[in-house]
Amino acid sequence: MDEKIPLVAVIGPTASGKTGLAVKIAEKFGGEVVSADSMQIYSELTIGTAKPTEKEMCGIKHHLIGHKSVDEIYSVADYVEEAKKIIEDIRSRGKLPVLCGGTGLYVDSLLSNTEFSEIKSDCEIRKKFFEFAEKNGNEALFEKLKAVDPISASKIHANNLSRVVRALEVFEITGKTMSEHQKDSHPNPSIYDVCYIGTNFSDREKLYQRIEQRIDEMLEEGVEAEARFLFEHNGTCTAAQAIGYKEFYPYFRGEMSREEAIDLLKKETRHYAKRQLTWFRRNEKINWLNRDEFENPEDIYSKAFEIINDFMEKK
Repeated sequence: MDEKIPLVAVIGPTASGKTGLAVKIAEKFGGEVVSADSMQIYSELTIGTAKPTEKEMCGIKHHLIGHKSVDEIYSVADYVEEAKKIIEDIRSRGKLPVLCGGTGLYVDSLLSNTEFSEIKSDCEIRKKFFEFAEKNGNEALFEKLKAVDPISASKIHANNLSRVVRALEVFEITGKTMSEHQKDSHPNPSIYDVCYIGTNFSDREKLYQRIEQRIDEMLEEGVEAEARFLFEHNGTCTAAQAIGYKEFYPYFRGEMSREEAIDLLKKETRHYAKRQLTWFRRNEKINWLNRDEFENPEDIYSKAFEIINDFMEKK
């Protein structure tokens, strides 16, 4: 493919308003939304993953949402393969692909044209590492990674359990470190011409307030029942470790009160948002829009449209 595909990527931390902005952009520029959220892919998980409702979608077609079961193994390589085909189809119909999500690994792997070696997941190995972390703590598991793959460890936060486990899993399955595999993962340049728009708040406390408000709403909508389903259902290791669900497990096991579990959920979601921001801020191409800097909430849409128009005019 000689000509790069123009694409808008709306990224940012959880609860920062990515979905609403992506929909407005798709409406304005004749686009379709492609999700970049590693948990919205599961059909059984709706409330805790903050899937957009039909009303929130405003008639805009959304892709890669609710199309897999928690029983299925799904990797970043699977995501990139599917997303590429969908984006090509959107473009072939004369529409603008609007990528939207907060899973940095999905976003970067897709947009940098990462090529993956065929390393399948082994749920038993993953389960072993997750159970080790639960018994001994995330730091103890992170020490294991530092011992075998210090390069990967330098790029992963100790509390990003899924990525720590994946790096250890790759090493155990292949005998090669994740960093060694990644050296050979970018033989070709990106096939996308990307306009990045990031949503956030200049005042971190306002983001945290949004997170807590969203969690309170999820509790009213029944997220606890989804968490119990996942706890009792022998689904994939990836789905079972989703933030928004796993924090209830100690409560279900009788190890803490419901109130303590909710406090843990809010704390872990705040930490997750902080990790998302750390990840995305490495990308200097992102045009950040801080919601608390706009007097009128609608003005953020106008600013985003202005950025995209400038991007289009330079093509």
